[in-house]
Amino acid sequence: MAKVKSLADLKRIKEEVQTKIKLRENSDRPEQVVQVKVAMATCGIASGAKETMNYIISELEHQAIDAVVTQTGCMGYCYAEPTIEVTLPGKEPVVFGHVDKTKAEEIIEKYVKRNELVDGIIPVNYKSI
Repeated sequence: MAKVKSLADLKRIKEEVQTKIKLRENSDRPEQVVQVKVAMATCGIASGAKETMNYIISELEHQAIDAVVTQTGCMGYCYAEPTIEVTLPGKEPVVFGHVDKTKAEEIIEKYVKRNELVDGIIPVNYKSI
């Protein structure tokens, strides 16, 4: 992180952090925005879930997509880590496996923005995390 040299620098950093916090945790209307849950159990973290989550947060922020990104524990799909659950407003949740930066980009571009299904969906055998 760069050194803070002025009050303007401090305000800019504050705004950036608040935007990221909003994307990760704050939403007074979660059912009306895109929800992304990233599995961050030990197996997910070892497979790159932390990098995947950081990319999703920055890309949703960059594209000004109204979303809430949170982390969750194990989804039970250790063989397919990193895994994410995406819930579009008014839709059932969809779980994607093997989500690296490239797959996350495809999910955002096709599924989140255009509601087109993409490869990597794990069949439903639960209601929600």
